[in-house]
Parts: sequence; C-alpha cells; structure tokens
Amino acid sequence: MKKGLIKAVAASVIYAGFAFHLYRPYLKHFGPSEYLFVANSIIAALGCFVLSRRWISGFWESLFAGALYGFGPFLLCLAQYHPTAGSLAAAVPWLFLPAAFWPKGRWRWLSRPLCLLPFLAIVLFFQVSAQCRLFAISTQAKLRLADLAGLLAPLVTVKQSLNLVGFYHVGAAALLTGFVMLFKARRFGIVVLLAAGTVLAFWDSFLQVSPVMWLAVPVLCCSVLVGVGMQGLVSAGSADRGWVLAAAVVMMVPATVTLLLAAKYFEVFAGLGKGYARLFVGTAFMYILGAVAVGIIYFMARVKLRLRWLRLIILCSATAVDIFWGATFVVDQIFYS
Repeated sequence: MKKGLIKAVAASVIYAGFAFHLYRPYLKHFGPSEYLFVANSIIAALGCFVLSRRWISGFWESLFAGALYGFGPFLLCLAQYHPTAGSLAAAVPWLFLPAAFWPKGRWRWLSRPLCLLPFLAIVLFFQVSAQCRLFAISTQAKLRLADLAGLLAPLVTVKQSLNLVGFYHVGAAALLTGFVMLFKARRFGIVVLLAAGTVLAFWDSFLQVSPVMWLAVPVLCCSVLVGVGMQGLVSAGSADRGWVLAAAVVMMVPATVTLLLAAKYFEVFAGLGKGYARLFVGTAFMYILGAVAVGIIYFMARVKLRLRWLRLIILCSATAVDIFWGATFVVDQIFYS
C-alpha cells in the first residue's frame, strides 16, 4: 500500500511538472476559472494512472497510460469549451475506481452496476448545470464522419478545429497489442464500455447531455489499453514475435498515407498548403519512430533477448517524444493568439 502511494505521488509530480510546462506561456493571461485547465489535465492523468494499476503492474506503463488520457488531444481540446467540461472528463476515471477495485468475492457482481457511475455522473452534471444556466459544452457537439480523420492525423484535425477522436501516434502499436491481449483474456466488459461510449458520442443529444462528452469513456478505455499493450510489448517473448511484427507493420500504413498527403499539400498553389504538409511530415515521422521502436523489440524477441529495461527505455522514449510534441502543439494551437 505504501509503495503504491509513493508511485501515485511520483506520478502526480511528473504530471504537474508537465502541465506547468505546457501552460506556462499562457498562465499570465488566465482568469481564475481558467486555471482549471491545468488542474483538469493533472487530475485526469492521475485518475487514469490509478485506474490502470488494476491491470498494469509496471509504473512507467501506467504513467504513460495516464499521460495519454490527461494530456491527450480529447481532454486538451475540451479547453475550447467551459473549464468545467474538462473537469467532468477528469472525473470519469475516478468514478470507475469503485467498479475496478471494490467488489471482491461474492460481491464481485457489483462491478457491473458500478460501471454505470460515470454515465450517471455525466447525465447528472448536465441536468444540474442546465438548472444553474451553465452550458459547459454545446449539446449540438457530437462526432461526425469528418472527425474520424483524427484517428490518422490528430494534430491536423486540431488545426482544423474538429472534435478529437484520435490519440497520439506512437501509442497506436501499443493500442493494437492491448486490444489483442484484451480479447485473448476475454475481458469483454471493457469492449462493451468502449462501444457504448462511442455510439453515444455519435448519437443526438438526450437528457440535455452533449454527445461529445460520452467520448471520455472510450478514450479512457483506450488509454488504459495502450498501457496494457506497452507492458505486453516489453514482456513479449519469442512466441509473441508475430504479434509484435504485426504491430510494427501496421504502424507503417499511416506513415505511408501521411507522407503521401504531405506530398499532395506541398503541391498546393503558392505554398498555401505548406503548413499542413509539414504537419503531415511530422505525423509520418512519429509513426515511423513508433514502427522502429516496435521493430527493435521484435528483433530482440526473435533472438530471445529479454532485457526488459532496454525495451522499456526504447518504447517509453518514443512515446514520450510523441506526447511532448503532440501536447505542446495542441495547447499552442488552442491558446496562442
């Protein structure tokens, strides 16, 4: 228990330091309520970190799972709305904790109804805020097919001010691995939550709830799965090398597509597309970086070279560069004037 508390404190310090770095250029222009943007990222990341400890034993894997949620495109882009919208998203992982940790033994069946707590909290938030005449986020804001471009190039969709459904780039390989591990372990409850949140995000508003807010649930599930996938890649043996190779190959598909898109935008008349072209090049570089990191792990698994610490350094370094670049770009895009 004491060891777990020390890890949580260490994670919170790292998250707080990163949040300060991201928002530091804009803090002097913030009003009192806007400081919630900083707190939201820290609280959301720490909540995901604590929740992920239910399935992830490694500190660094949980740390990056939390960072992907708290500093990911979805939560950061909620800063376009009222600060309390981000606060609600930050509360979601904490509301899942009772379902993840509390039911044991003959009370294990309670985990299913307890999973409804975040959904009920979202409905309650919008009901109460409507009574208080606080409209944190438009009830017309829902996902559309155009928003799915965020799955390929999230930073380009930020530049276009679309709703964010994607993650950063390097985590795609770990997310794929996490899904494979999820289905092999037959943990279909997480799939149900992910599917429910996604469907509701595309649905029209009901009970005065903004559809886009439901996206917090699948984004949280995928963030945890990235951490699970990172742990799987770090621990992969020779028998798992086929899945590791598949993850590396999959990463090259979006890298190729974004490079082709970059070439197309470079050809736009009078250089008007250079901004997007450079962004696509950066996106492709991140996918290639992830593919190289996973490819190295594949060759290590093939020759039966464990060196877990080296795998962790390779994977975490690539993921850290990706999050640092991506989160900085998102915050600058939102707050720079």
